Amino acid sequence: MRLIRRLLLLAIVGVAGVAAYAYWSDNGSALREKAAGLAAQTAKGEAGKIASKAADTASDAADKLGDRVADGALTAKIKSKMALDDHVQARAINVDTAGSVVTLSGVVASADQRKRALQLARDTDGITRVVDKLEVRRP
Repeated sequence: MRLIRRLLLLAIVGVAGVAAYAYWSDNGSALREKAAGLAAQTAKGEAGKIASKAADTASDAADKLGDRVADGALTAKIKSKMALDDHVQARAINVDTAGSVVTLSGVVASADQRKRALQLARDTDGITRVVDKLEVRRP
């Protein structure tokens, strides 16, 4: 056990001595320059990969944001039409938009209000399908 400890200590002292010699002599500067050049090339490559990944992520986020803005604009359009209509109680109707599909849910007072709300949604530009989940409250 003592022999192994002594050999390990000699190896550590030897490596430290070689490192100190290379550091204080001119021989070590060439190695440091070569290592610095390799590190710079590696860093440039990694930075390029990270920048590319960040650009892809930003592009995906912009696409998703654009979709959400478009969905929000369609929802606002339909809610505005309902709010301006005298025959529909817009506050009682929830409008959810996903792409060009609109889902209307909530409780309306009559079948006529339900029909009018569905018609307002269908007549909105950009809407291809209206899902009816409206309930008619019976008095």
